[in-house]
Amino acid sequence: MLRRTLAVLFLLASTVAAAEAPCEIVPIRSRQISEFKVGSDARTFGKLEFIGGIEMTSPNALFGAMSAIRFRPGGQSFVAVLDTGHWVEGAVVRDGAGRLQGLTDLAITAMTDGNGGAQLEKWKVDSEGLALSDGAVIVSFEQAARVDVYPDPGFAASKPMGKMSLPFPVEELRSNAGLETVAVAPKDGPLAGAAVIVAERSVDASGNLLAGILDGPMQGAFAVVRHDPYAVTDGAFLPNGDLLILERRFNFASGLGMRIRRIVAADIRPGAVVDGEVLLEADMSYQIDNMEGLDVVVRPDGEMRVILVSDDNHSILERNLMLEFRLRDDYSN
Repeated sequence: MLRRTLAVLFLLASTVAAAEAPCEIVPIRSRQISEFKVGSDARTFGKLEFIGGIEMTSPNALFGAMSAIRFRPGGQSFVAVLDTGHWVEGAVVRDGAGRLQGLTDLAITAMTDGNGGAQLEKWKVDSEGLALSDGAVIVSFEQAARVDVYPDPGFAASKPMGKMSLPFPVEELRSNAGLETVAVAPKDGPLAGAAVIVAERSVDASGNLLAGILDGPMQGAFAVVRHDPYAVTDGAFLPNGDLLILERRFNFASGLGMRIRRIVAADIRPGAVVDGEVLLEADMSYQIDNMEGLDVVVRPDGEMRVILVSDDNHSILERNLMLEFRLRDDYSN
């Protein structure tokens, strides 16, 4: 269904010339992170094993505020979005032991709007979620709530080909707590490659997070149990169709925290209220920050890696992090 929709959108987009979007090649400095829990050489945390990480800085003011990331097949090159309305393209560099060491070939490009012009107003360009599908890049925007579809390749120089409809009234989304997550399910799973969204803190009448299957044979709304004070910031599917969701909490009493929850594939269906097991939980005694992005990378040998990124909000008080974990063998099926 999604492929058929994209084919129509490509035909419509082919009559419009691509926009000339400003692009900058951005230098990045990286510092390796060798321990996840501060002052500890422990490697296993919950259902995950810490592989390594990096803290990233740049003299270019554009870099920062990374809200979502998706890796291409092979797990080296990636696409990301900043919540300032910018695309990021680049690749990771690894050391001799295979641990994250830095980023290379990092290009940042301003997104273009439906008229082909650069989007500049923050409330219009608050891009929070990102997913890759066949021939398309899907982006969810929070404040001006929508899900736009861009061509792939060519997304960085193109305006949206179209939009995906939400399975619930957009008026139900709270300001600055709306569409935070978009992920594409495996083609051979029960959702048949459909795009799925989950709201950050917008809830239904029962206090559950708004969520939806945007296309395919099971299109419709469902809900995710919210565990206050956590808010959902991203998610990605495992090859078996289970959904990992990244959650963040913050208050002045307990500080910053994050966790990862796993929702079983069979539970995700229209009308359902879903919950899941917590795989990992961390507070400020760990190397975390404002964790906003999550992706699942399957290595050639079948090993599954979970990669997280943080959003520094362009603040000197926060950090840009990329952390990598291995999903333990006894929990990867």
